[in-house]
Amino acid sequence: MLEDVLTIYQLGIDEGNTTFETTAPTWEAFDAAELLNHRHIALDTDGRILGWIAATKVSDRCAYAGVVEHSDYVHPEARRQGAGAALLNALIASTEAAGIWTIQSGIFPENTASLRLHQQAGFRIIGTHERIGRHHGAWRDVALIERRSPTIT
Repeated sequence: MLEDVLTIYQLGIDEGNTTFETTAPTWEAFDAAELLNHRHIALDTDGRILGWIAATKVSDRCAYAGVVEHSDYVHPEARRQGAGAALLNALIASTEAAGIWTIQSGIFPENTASLRLHQQAGFRIIGTHERIGRHHGAWRDVALIERRSPTIT
């Protein structure tokens, strides 16, 4: 099952519009970085993993205790079937239960499906880092998104 998470991650990386990463991390590195209570997987009726979502702390500073950054990946064959929305809803529920008031992320603007999915889940684009990094030899922009909890004040 752990290999499936990393395989889906690598499939997204290989598409070229999801992350600056070029290879999925080892499970040990993934496990060390992601917050245990804010990892979720979507399964099909046969128990196969369709996708995953996970969050990391933005900072150790106490002012940012309620802010996380997330990543989410859905297997290419499982897209547009509700897994992405279910994963975002699970993350929103787990973070709000933990008192987290902001979920943020960065998305390549070319990844319009992800931007649309996040906007439908209540995220908004707050700006764009222009030419923030090079990816396969080209400068890339990153749209910054966030969802502020309406219940955590």
